[in-house]
Amino acid sequence: MSYGFLDIAMTPSVRAAQAKMGSDRLWTTSGGDRTFDAFTPAEAAFIARRDSFYMASVSETGWPYVQHRGGPPGFLKVVNEKMLAFADYRGNRQYISVGNLAADDRAALILMDYAGRARLKIYAHVAAIALDADPVFTQRIVDPAYRARPERILALHLVAFDWNCPQHITPRFTEVEIAAAVQPLRDRLAALEAENAELRARFAARKDD
Repeated sequence: MSYGFLDIAMTPSVRAAQAKMGSDRLWTTSGGDRTFDAFTPAEAAFIARRDSFYMASVSETGWPYVQHRGGPPGFLKVVNEKMLAFADYRGNRQYISVGNLAADDRAALILMDYAGRARLKIYAHVAAIALDADPVFTQRIVDPAYRARPERILALHLVAFDWNCPQHITPRFTEVEIAAAVQPLRDRLAALEAENAELRARFAARKDD
């Protein structure tokens, strides 16, 4: 039976840790096919709403490096069911992820929805594409309204993905999400203020009579 993401993650040392903690049977006897190697509309919609993600790479010396990537919602594009891409904008110019991926193109991503308490994990091979290599593709990926300087396109070729349970994810909300949540209250307050002003005007008119 194949488990997709876990087929990669479950090394001998991981299996030994599971056996030590008594959880190894959970992943060797549970039923169902978990070979998630192509994005469905559910993953595509989830990815399109994200304004950030975390990406891990590994250096030649074996040290892992985790980098936060952010941008406008949807900056991580679903090119097709097997591929993601995003514009790599200029930052502090350390180029740690770019250098790591040039030596070993494997990466792990975590995409968080704190408000919805959801987490998507992705294994992918990453390729750097020059901006002038394919102008049509670059135009599709780069957001011209985003005020940052793109240096390259990073294309992520999906190997496997999986969803985590919501346990231990503390809900957090962006300014946009908070504004949308409180907008009905603002509308109600504005209506009550308008109603109050009208009643005051009527009361003042009666006093004048």
